[in-house]
Amino acid sequence: MACEKDTKQLAKEAENKTQKEEVNMENVQTQSGVLVLKEMPEFKAEAYNAESGHYTEVSSEDYKGKWTVVCFYPADFTFVCPTEIAAMNAALPFLKELGVEVLAVSTDTKFSHKRFVETEPLLKDLKLTIAQDPTGEISRKFGVLIEGAGLALRGRFLINPDGQIVAEEVQAPPVGRSVKEFLRQIIAHQHAYKTGEVCPANWKPGKKTLPVNTDVEPMTGNVGGYVTIEDLIDENDVKEMEEMVKAFKNA
Repeated sequence: MACEKDTKQLAKEAENKTQKEEVNMENVQTQSGVLVLKEMPEFKAEAYNAESGHYTEVSSEDYKGKWTVVCFYPADFTFVCPTEIAAMNAALPFLKELGVEVLAVSTDTKFSHKRFVETEPLLKDLKLTIAQDPTGEISRKFGVLIEGAGLALRGRFLINPDGQIVAEEVQAPPVGRSVKEFLRQIIAHQHAYKTGEVCPANWKPGKKTLPVNTDVEPMTGNVGGYVTIEDLIDENDVKEMEEMVKAFKNA
């Protein structure tokens, strides 16, 4: 009962506070709900197509029935952002082979996108399309807008051909994301979508999956009879983690 009373008291105090002073929107409005298993929000925007060098228009309609990645970044002419865009562009041939469309988005204008691509050396030979979102409408719909700053968090969303968001990753601005790990996730989601099987931790093509579409009962409480810890994390994985931690501590 004490916990219940404390919670009610806190709620009352919060209500009184909002009546007396303006809420800090930067602190509260980035805490939106998870979009996984929900439909991709509808949007329409002008964009810069780096491959053609021309402005264009994009909308959520363009991506219906396709595997799609919508990737938000904070701003043009920053430091981590071009590294992420360049890394995604390097992975683009593999993504296209998997039938995956990619759309980058930031709250900059299409004119800023064009100038950014033309002047940043890392973005030479860029083939991505970058949508503008100066009002923050698209970023807000995906729940990644930092209202007080008018910038997007590093949000990355994978949408399946049914228009359902099946994966999302959101990070604060100081740290870039891993394209290699994201590619692994895409392949795993495509495999699960196609076969009805599920993929254990760290799954890669050639590794064991769990055929829960046919063997639910014997597998329940006996997953270790189907996969081992070595299937999940092999010697190369352990060595890579060890070297990563060692390099960090010695830096």
